[in-house]
Amino acid sequence: MAKNKFHDGPGPSQRQLRVGELIRRTLAEVLARGDIHDPDLNRMSITVGEVRTSPDLKIATAYVLPLGGKGQEDVLKLLAQNKHELRRAIGKKTGLKFTPDLRFQLDQTFDQMDETRRMLNQDTVRQDLEPDE
Repeated sequence: MAKNKFHDGPGPSQRQLRVGELIRRTLAEVLARGDIHDPDLNRMSITVGEVRTSPDLKIATAYVLPLGGKGQEDVLKLLAQNKHELRRAIGKKTGLKFTPDLRFQLDQTFDQMDETRRMLNQDTVRQDLEPDE
């Protein structure tokens, strides 16, 4: 059987998806409410686009972006510095038996959507998409 070039294996399990979404909502809430004792982090508005968990649920990677896209490196640094406190807050609010170790990456989906829109608006592409008369 040929391997699909777009997937390295089966997709995430329902459990991974549920836990990832629970962590995403909780992390977004904790950041929005300023529950962390870091004034620099509390001053920032951060969007949590997605959280993906490892198959064993020991690692959760949060894809984040500061509002407006400015200060991306600062956001990653501040989140990494406060990851233990964030993990503790998530564990307390979610009631998970084991709270995964948190990792943070920049969310690239907005950039990808902008690039897709730009490509679809090119004249040569629009010609191909419009129905022939």
